[in-house]
Amino acid sequence: MTARSHSWCTVKADSKGSALETVAWHHDLDGTLLDPRIAADELLNIIRPAVAIAWFATFAAHALHRWPQHRDLLRADASGTYAEAFAHEVRRLYPLAPFVAGLAAQDLTWHGEHVPKASLVLLDLYGQNHDPALWEDPYRFDPRRFATPEGPQDPLDNLVPQGGGDPARGHRSPGEDITVTALATIATELAQLDYDVPDQDLGIPLSRMPTLPRSGFELRLK
Repeated sequence: MTARSHSWCTVKADSKGSALETVAWHHDLDGTLLDPRIAADELLNIIRPAVAIAWFATFAAHALHRWPQHRDLLRADASGTYAEAFAHEVRRLYPLAPFVAGLAAQDLTWHGEHVPKASLVLLDLYGQNHDPALWEDPYRFDPRRFATPEGPQDPLDNLVPQGGGDPARGHRSPGEDITVTALATIATELAQLDYDVPDQDLGIPLSRMPTLPRSGFELRLK
């Protein structure tokens, strides 16, 4: 096996065509390789959505087990509209992360509160997605919130499971669309499967973040 190296990483021959090789050997027009910190950020931008999808897939299986009536609705969903709404509701109800954080770039006043430059500012994702002022009966699993939104406020404007704002300028994940599409597909596939769920601890501890059911989620195909 051969390997190629430069000052910050070694890429083995069997990684050819991988995301690691692509990022490691990407260069500017003048032939300069990416700065190591930028390359690391780019790799994380690939890894984070993949990890988020795996977490949310487990939550989707949990939701279908707890509320099995949604299996038939997903099976009958020829357009994919309900599957997408199901994906949004999984991301709303289930806690992927408690908050996102950032440093204030300058002194500012927000809703009457003074925020000094360099202050640590937290966005409460769990609180936002379970706020009864924004969501009717917020602990009820109901994809119809997103399938048939009513009123002038788009519910997606209040949904911040992977950060909020504009992905190009803020803390909203640029991989969110990929996550929603993949999760909708996974949920539909799960609804089609015939399986049993053995006894296990499916409690979700909120003292652990990111959290999952204590047993993960085990299923057995029939």
